[in-house]
Amino acid sequence: MNRLKTAALACVGATVLTLPAQAADQVSLLLNWYVYGEHAPFYLGKEEGVFADEGIELEIQEGRGSALTVQAVAAGTVPFGYADVPTMIKAAAKGAPIVTIGVALQRNPMSVMGFTDKNIRTPEDIKGKTVAMTPGDSMSQIWPLFLQQTGLSESDFNVVSGDAQTKLNAVINGQADLLLGYAMDQSMKIKDATGKDVYPIMFADYGINMVSSGVLVNPDFLEENPDLAQRFMRAAARSVELAIADPKAAAAAVLKALPDAGKPETLQEGFERTIPLYHTEATEDRRPFDMTDEMMAETVRLLVDYGGVDSSANDDPAAFYRRDALPGGAAE
Repeated sequence: MNRLKTAALACVGATVLTLPAQAADQVSLLLNWYVYGEHAPFYLGKEEGVFADEGIELEIQEGRGSALTVQAVAAGTVPFGYADVPTMIKAAAKGAPIVTIGVALQRNPMSVMGFTDKNIRTPEDIKGKTVAMTPGDSMSQIWPLFLQQTGLSESDFNVVSGDAQTKLNAVINGQADLLLGYAMDQSMKIKDATGKDVYPIMFADYGINMVSSGVLVNPDFLEENPDLAQRFMRAAARSVELAIADPKAAAAAVLKALPDAGKPETLQEGFERTIPLYHTEATEDRRPFDMTDEMMAETVRLLVDYGGVDSSANDDPAAFYRRDALPGGAAE
């Protein structure tokens, strides 16, 4: 009898040992644009198994602009997006079902930039210069506030207008001295094309406190998948921490996945320029993505004042974000 019992237990044990492991959740993340340095943490986290440790099989998709990423997430085409939070707020204020569950760039990367050797380092240096911009984009909408904050007027400089590539070409070819762009994005594109360093005059240095990129979801998806959202954000925060600790490895992870994404040195520099944008003084002791109510309210206010968002958005800034999925703990 004891032999039969032992044999039965052995069979049960063998059955348990051969059960398949629970399948990982297959998750897509749609970026805001073609891959550049800012996106490196997601690639590093995927390569290092950070997302796998959370039971997530991550697929990273390049985007074609924050507006399209916002549309895709709101429509439920993809579960997670990484895009410009102010662009999301504009859509949500018009009824799109979308919120941010974590703000990565809490210090805005908007800047006016030109070749370092032109020695344009302060707003006063912009006077008499030619600035390339894209009418109607997010930076051109905030540009009047930058002028107001720095005591400049539109008569102080000349303007060349065009799309995103036209702006780059204008500076590269010497038709413009400066362009409106992101400090860690357009500056690296110019450097890749010319080999020359670019100096950005940051809007944030002149009191323009608007958040930038973050993780976006449809609220219905969040309600139906709270555990998945929490696991995703834990992995995302850990990935940023790993990338900050080793920017070279972060850039290498991008190139391992996408060999044509850029040059190793400029991808790394682009990410290194991203690092100071992850925290403000109010969040420097928090883990990545943990935004404050105050910074979100200020972003909404600026969008109402300068971005064409209806003033009713000021009544409830918390409607545009959720804290449910944010990882706990202090910054590592």
